[in-house]
Amino acid sequence: MVIHRLVPAAYRPVLANRVLRRLILGFAVSYLGDGMSFVAVAWLAIELAPKATAGLWVGAAVAAYTLPGVVGALVFGRRLRHLPPRRILLADNIVRGVFLGAVPLAWFAGALTLPLYVVLLAVSSLLHAWGSAGMYTLMAELLPEEQRLAANTLVSTLNFSATIAGPAIAGVLVTYVSSALVIGLDALTYVFLAVIVVTTRLPASRRVDTVDVVDTVDVVDEPAARGGFAFLRSHPELLGLLALTWFFNFLYGPVEVALPLHVTNDLDAPGTLLGLYWMLFGIGAVLGGLTIGALRQLPLWPVTIAIVVLWGLLLLPFGFDVPIVVTVVCFMVGGAIYGPFVPLSVTLVQAKSPPQHLAAVLAARSAVLLTAAPLGTALGGPLTTALGPRATLGASGLATVTLGGIACALLLVREAGAPIGWVGVHARWVRA
Repeated sequence: MVIHRLVPAAYRPVLANRVLRRLILGFAVSYLGDGMSFVAVAWLAIELAPKATAGLWVGAAVAAYTLPGVVGALVFGRRLRHLPPRRILLADNIVRGVFLGAVPLAWFAGALTLPLYVVLLAVSSLLHAWGSAGMYTLMAELLPEEQRLAANTLVSTLNFSATIAGPAIAGVLVTYVSSALVIGLDALTYVFLAVIVVTTRLPASRRVDTVDVVDTVDVVDEPAARGGFAFLRSHPELLGLLALTWFFNFLYGPVEVALPLHVTNDLDAPGTLLGLYWMLFGIGAVLGGLTIGALRQLPLWPVTIAIVVLWGLLLLPFGFDVPIVVTVVCFMVGGAIYGPFVPLSVTLVQAKSPPQHLAAVLAARSAVLLTAAPLGTALGGPLTTALGPRATLGASGLATVTLGGIACALLLVREAGAPIGWVGVHARWVRA
């Protein structure tokens, strides 16, 4: 009873759902593995690559860990959009577990080359956009609409919580054991989630199959019936949010390349410091995510733009020769700034999308956003090689502040009543 009272009221109905509690356990374990790979994927590339080309290979490895999910979202869309979200989630878990698990096997056999490493990471991520869509669609089916924000916030907070423990564990393991072993542990967490999904008895799906709907929709519903991308194009407020988020994530991409090289080259520090950076980022993100109840009543556009500007400002100190403690604190505060954004944006998509097209819309959104950070990461490789890690981090922060300033100016123009392109005259103040 005491524990029950300690849980905020908004989360009690969500945690009272036995099926969702079981799935959340699987999500939490899988997120922990991803938190460890956040450090290990880049670190193993650094270990395998010659120092002169380390930046390029780190960029390739980090991009390969996520970018092919876009290809999977497009190539497998026709087959997967009709499947139940449980089967979609299971397929992603199996592919992820098998090909990530091949990395330590090849390493132990002495056969792990840099091209093979990148290929294994790439294949492991092919279904990840659909896996994410399947997870959120499954949650939407299990819960009524009024409980979805709390559920999304809870899952997002678990994800960020995993970046507290995951990088801390990985930082020790990559320093004293092996970064390849850490990626193998990540593979096992996906196997664990697959077992949870297989052994959990789910209620009958309330989702209407897309094939049945296409035969009966009227003209107004045709854009949604044509798929998630068409639906996004037909909703200017979602499209504007997606555009700003894409560029925000794109400018974040070089951070994942430059930060590990900043630790090794500029600071000459061990992997434990890289783990500390990401661990404190996760702590900040959890604390920020817990503020979602307060942010829920705020207009989404100003909150989103504020997140962009503040994150960029907090990256700027990395461009200067400041004490390590300054950048560590900035990274933790940066996590707190970003934390509330994910559950708010996912809840908005759930609210605006027809249930029968929700998986397709979420997969389309994931596919679009999956291109951003990996493309930025791929750009981060040559940028870090040319400018150095410290300058790359500072440039990322400056460009992000500029992006936020442009978005703020466009928002002010729209408030004055003029058309402003991607935000559009039809875009409205959106309250989550």
